[in-house]
Amino acid sequence: MKVIFAGTPEFARVALEALLRAGFAVPLVLTQPDRPAGRGMQLHASPVKACALEHGIAVAQPRSLRLDGKFGDDAGAGRTAIEAAQADVMVVAAYGLILPQWVLDAPRLGCLNIHASLLPRWRGAAPIHRAIEAGDAQTGVTIMQMDAGLDTGDMLLAESLPIAAQDTTASLHDKLATLGGQLIVEALELAACGGLVPRRQPQEGVTYARKIDKAEAQIDWAQSAQDIERKVRALDPAPGAATLLRGELLKIWRSEIDSDSRLLDAGFGRICFVRPEGIGIATASGVLRLTELQRPGGKRVGAAECARSLGLQVGEQLGRQTGPAA
Repeated sequence: MKVIFAGTPEFARVALEALLRAGFAVPLVLTQPDRPAGRGMQLHASPVKACALEHGIAVAQPRSLRLDGKFGDDAGAGRTAIEAAQADVMVVAAYGLILPQWVLDAPRLGCLNIHASLLPRWRGAAPIHRAIEAGDAQTGVTIMQMDAGLDTGDMLLAESLPIAAQDTTASLHDKLATLGGQLIVEALELAACGGLVPRRQPQEGVTYARKIDKAEAQIDWAQSAQDIERKVRALDPAPGAATLLRGELLKIWRSEIDSDSRLLDAGFGRICFVRPEGIGIATASGVLRLTELQRPGGKRVGAAECARSLGLQVGEQLGRQTGPAA
């Protein structure tokens, strides 16, 4: 079976590697154009492009696949490459471009998507972040037959995965990437012998995982300790939860719900205690103990070291100023 692969970030690279290890022929990879990154803003290839080049696979990087759009020349070149590949199927994982109908129809078996949730829950751009933020007990991967809608296609395979109490988006991403690689190999092996059985997505339980906005990084201390703790994990590694102290933006990377309920009258966002095991902050419901923080331009440090460097005092207020995090 010949497979065109379309993807861009690390999540997709893991799936591409899994397909290659399983022996599938991949004549073409589609990925986003190189982007500037780092202090020097040098152009960097995506993880998927780097993987493709390592394996000697042809790479196409159209800015769009809409033949009638602004980048019609790019789309036309993309169509030429797709047609030349004569693939049986296209596998799509976090590609980042909308696929018009001509792409969905191009391969004999259409386009299969690796989606990091148990559909129809968390359709959309940020399913891993939103599952953690919502306090879901489990998530998973769905292999879906793509159609013109937003993650609305028929489900072909799905497998669940528990969300651990300490999972961040980073740690859960890695687990789901591995599972996605395993499932897409299984799906293609079944497809080769006509063993895939499509199932329509249920109408009940549909939720949308909207894209993470930098403005969400600012912590609202009027929320509960439980909600904020989930948010801290959901926004790790990017953009990172943040709060203001003395006009300085602090990133909060790790936190725990404290069992000391005697401190609830301190006022939202006020420091309740400064201890070696963490800095206690009063919330609308419960106390959140901050255990790992980062000052602008600094590195991640334990709460005790941060408290010493800042000279933190009980009663100080966090997050008085509002606005998007930088």
